[in-house]
Amino acid sequence: MELFAANNDKAGIFAPLAERMRPKSLQDFTGQEDLLGDKGILRQIFQGGMIPSMIFWGEPGCGKTTLARLIAKREDVALKELSAVESGVKELRSAIDYAQKVWQSKSKKTIIFIDEIHRYSKSQQDALLKAVETGAIILIGATTENPSFEVIPPLLSRARVLKFHPLTAEHLRGILERALAEDKILRDSGVILSEEARESLIKYSGGDARIMLNALELAADLTPAGENGKTVAVETALQALQQKTIAYDKKGDYHYDAASAFIKSMRASDPDAALYYMARMLVGGEDVKFIARRMVILAAEDIGNANPTALILANTCFQAVHTIGMPEARIILGQTCAYLASSPKSNASYQAIEAALAEARANPDIPVPLRLRNPVTGYMKAWNYGKEYKYPHSYPGHFIEEEMLPEELMGKIYYHPTEIGSEKAIKERLEQWWSKRSQNKKSEDK
Repeated sequence: MELFAANNDKAGIFAPLAERMRPKSLQDFTGQEDLLGDKGILRQIFQGGMIPSMIFWGEPGCGKTTLARLIAKREDVALKELSAVESGVKELRSAIDYAQKVWQSKSKKTIIFIDEIHRYSKSQQDALLKAVETGAIILIGATTENPSFEVIPPLLSRARVLKFHPLTAEHLRGILERALAEDKILRDSGVILSEEARESLIKYSGGDARIMLNALELAADLTPAGENGKTVAVETALQALQQKTIAYDKKGDYHYDAASAFIKSMRASDPDAALYYMARMLVGGEDVKFIARRMVILAAEDIGNANPTALILANTCFQAVHTIGMPEARIILGQTCAYLASSPKSNASYQAIEAALAEARANPDIPVPLRLRNPVTGYMKAWNYGKEYKYPHSYPGHFIEEEMLPEELMGKIYYHPTEIGSEKAIKERLEQWWSKRSQNKKSEDK
């Protein structure tokens, strides 16, 4: 399957190249093979299956809008498009009213396609709930942000989230060749790409067909005509791509490389390196919420109880940058980054939950001891639920050395606090409370 089949006659000669080459049928589309394969959900929809409400999650230029429009070409549905940047609750309600009129007059469902749905506020997303739940509309939302963070849970529970992947180099190469061969304007101008220009357009578009095609069109405009047409040089292609502004590729390897270096620098307690890599991401236009989320994870995974305040600060940072935005968010990010990198480190709590999860998977059916079960009914009390349970607050120090694990797991230790930072006090306290368990552990260590 190829992407962006030529439709110059319908899109109009003044439309951007990416719009002129937008596919008009599924046969003209490429990419998203997992969704469009024989068993893919979108393939089933195109074959006449029920159209559920869906959230299309993926980077720009990977086909979200195109596939929504292609789905809407089915005879039994209508389409109403909105942009979350330009519309609000008033426009939403108008679209829902439109859907109800179409259903009453033509017995057709209406797809309301909302581009950049993550930009809607909670109240705007709330306005969709009733219509989606009752089936008055079919919602298809497109977002470049993780829906788990940007779409309200009630709406997520009523929609299927479909992950779209960036187009590969091979996908992009096919798109480029097709545009050169089939777009009337490019053909009439005699546009030819040098091999270096071709590879640059593919490499630096970051999996975004729209960027690549519009850069191709601009590069062709910037290239003077010669006797044999226009041969686009690599320098012109890079100029059209504004390559310097996209040297930090938020969708490619550098995105992950920079984020990895940022996390590893904080983990290594090197605030200067951590600040530098964070600055590189900010200069490259990285989403500040992505940076803040990574710091929340690091605070729990790599600092843990060596400094419990780290998680509080990191979470506060995430909330603050979400509210404030750039450029002021850089100040909050910088403070938090420096603090986390300079904090004492322990991954003991991270290792503890991993060990406990492994135990739970290996022994999922061990019954909870009867004494720890809550006797909420008379029958449960008769069956000895809660019998012999000892209430810790009834004992000196509000503690009693009685294990809570099932008998089969008695003596197991998952959390091994270190002697670093605040965790040292935790370790000493646990060793004092659980003296028998601590002695057994020391004997096993020997």
